[in-house]
This record gives sequence, C-alpha cells and structure tokens, in this order.
Amino acid sequence: MNYRERLKEKKRVVIKIGSSSLTHPQTGRLNLRKLEVLVRELGDLRNQGKDVVLVSSGAIAVGAAALGFKEKPQESRQKQACAAVGQARLMMIYQKLFGEYNQMAGQILMTKNTMVNNANRKNAENTFNELLSMGVIPIVNENDSISTYELQSLEKFGDNDTLSAVVAALIGADLLILMSDIDGLFTDDPNTNPEAEFIDTVEQLDDKLLNMGKGSTGSKVGTGGMATKLTAARIATAAGTDMVIANGGDFHNIHRIVEGDKCGTLFVGKKQEEFYLIDYIEKLL
Repeated sequence: MNYRERLKEKKRVVIKIGSSSLTHPQTGRLNLRKLEVLVRELGDLRNQGKDVVLVSSGAIAVGAAALGFKEKPQESRQKQACAAVGQARLMMIYQKLFGEYNQMAGQILMTKNTMVNNANRKNAENTFNELLSMGVIPIVNENDSISTYELQSLEKFGDNDTLSAVVAALIGADLLILMSDIDGLFTDDPNTNPEAEFIDTVEQLDDKLLNMGKGSTGSKVGTGGMATKLTAARIATAAGTDMVIANGGDFHNIHRIVEGDKCGTLFVGKKQEEFYLIDYIEKLL
C-alpha cells in the first residue's frame, strides 16, 4: 500500500510548529517571512475544504524578546510572565496574517487538566468541532501563564508535540504534522553520527524505535526532543492518525506532505480497538 498517496485524502489536519521554526535564532524574535508562508499554507489547506488546527509554540519566546530577555527565561514565574505577554502578541499577529488571506483564526489554550477532567475534555472537543464547522482555524497552545511548575505533574503536557497528538486524537484528525528542526527520524543522531540513516516510513512503533528518542533537543528555544515526538507518535498512531515529522525550516513542506511527496518520516496510523485517550494521557505523561 502506498501510504504517501493516502495523505492526499486527509480531511482533518493538525499542524504543530515549534518555537525554533518561528523565531530568528540570533534574537528570539518572530521570523515574519516564515510566518507569512505558514499562514498561506494553512489558508490554502482550508481553501481545499480541509479542517485545519494549528498547535503553535512561541508564546514564551515572543514574550521574552518583547520584555528584553537576552536568553530563555529559566524561572517558572518569568516564563509565565513571558507567556502572558507573548501569547497575546502571537495571536495578534496570527489574526492579522490570517485575515489577509480571508481566514478566521481562534485561540484555544489548554492545560493537562482540560483533558483529564471528563467534562472539560468533552467541552474542548465540542469547541473544536464547532469552530471547525464554522471554517475557523483553531490556534492551540498550552496555557503556560497558569500551568505552574509546582503542579507540573498535574497540569502541564510539558511540550507541544504531546499536546498536538492529544488534540489530534481528541478531534479525530486523520493527519498530524510535526514541524521540527530536523528532517525526520534517523537511526541515530545525525548531528553526531554521519552514518545515521534516514527512516522514511514507520509502520510499527516498536521498543527499538522508541528507545531511539533522546531527551535532548538541539534547539535553544524549544522544549521537545525526539523522545517527545515519539510519544506523540504513540498517541497519534494508536488513535488511527497518520503522523509526519518534517523540517520546519521550510513551511512549504506542509503542502508537499499533504500532496503525498516523500517529505519527512511518516508514522502510519493503526487504530487500536482498546484505544482510550485518557489512558494514554495518564500513562505517558
């Protein structure tokens, strides 16, 4: 079976963008040219009749740059203050850019408690479905300004890779795209091992593959390494969602993936009959 060809038929797509894909590495400020490309790509998916959800990092990085931080803030309260400033700025820019392409964007901020609590989870699902039925592009982020470090085990997803997979499972998305600072999954870290081989397609996530995930990340501004992406793959594929890890250096990769081109690593979704999202959230997070 040509798994890439199937990607052309996807109707509900979740795209996750990391901080490092949105900002200039020298200053931490937003890369507006890249944002324009991203918004144009997502707007065009909407114009094709697809449901589109964007899970966007960047609030803390944008807030830190606006508040004059020279490096990524380390203290929890500093991160929360940066997120409060940065999230508003980020949404203002998204709204403006999407508006230029006649698209409507809406904001959804989530905590882990949103998903653990049955009523909250159902309300979130209903909100997503209502927005999508209206043609709105929901822009999702973790609510970093209230998810406290002390309550991290209860409240925080910890990274938007995992959050995007949870959102994809919640709304029954049939494709999840993680835009990262790497081309996809390799047999080893390509930054340190020139012999590392690229993996085009993963039909079955086994322990060997899961153990490839390193807890580190090559980005100074992001929080997720390969381990978090493989956790996302576990959730997404078990929910029946195909997932692709691709390089966020070029947002044109989004339409290449959806058109079935060989781009990034494809994890084939195989819905497990016993899949229950809350079990995965409690087990993996």
